[in-house]
Amino acid sequence: MKPSPLAVDAADVEALFDSIPDVLFFIKDREGRYTHVNATMLRRLNLRSRREIIGRRPAEVYPSGMGANYGLQDQQVLAGAVIDNLLELHLFSDQEPGWCLTCKRPLRVDGRIAGIIGISRDLSSREGVEADYLSLREALVHMNLHYAENIRVDDLLAITGFSRSKLERTFQKVFQLTPLQLLARIRIQAAMHRLHGPESIASIAQACGFSDQSAFTRRFVATVGMTPSKYRQLRHG
Repeated sequence: MKPSPLAVDAADVEALFDSIPDVLFFIKDREGRYTHVNATMLRRLNLRSRREIIGRRPAEVYPSGMGANYGLQDQQVLAGAVIDNLLELHLFSDQEPGWCLTCKRPLRVDGRIAGIIGISRDLSSREGVEADYLSLREALVHMNLHYAENIRVDDLLAITGFSRSKLERTFQKVFQLTPLQLLARIRIQAAMHRLHGPESIASIAQACGFSDQSAFTRRFVATVGMTPSKYRQLRHG
């Protein structure tokens, strides 16, 4: 006999994730408002109580660009999309950005999408990659500070002391991306933040290290799934 589905209390799931410090957990309603979060999320946002975040949207609790990006992701998930292992920047407890892998799924009740459930796992905590992640830390700091400049692989070799093959291998192991692919991802993240403001797309392309607007648009579409103009329209729509 097929077992009957269990009615799970979301508060019990929330309590379970309270015990996992390197995983941020959340549930949101149809309006993108938080209904459940774990203790890790409170620490990251320097909040003392869940009452300070429940009922609020990402744009109300995160820095403007970051919160708006999360809100656009939520729109896609509420339309039925699944986000799996998306590499993105989050705020850590020291308010410094750090890399996470984010998963979001529609939360269905009686077959209908009633909200969003998701986690973001600290990249440095993935089993077997912590030491490799730490060995790349200075290179990542350099990439985040100087992404608008002409960063070369030779620059990263000088910072890490790695051979070219070891650098490529370590980046692939930690990020599933080459150094230059990760640099392009960092540039796109920066551009997404800037698209919330009034700058022209051509100016944003230049400010984020792209050779021209067409190269920026091609990379943006490949990474985000839409043009910079469309992304900006969604943000202000």
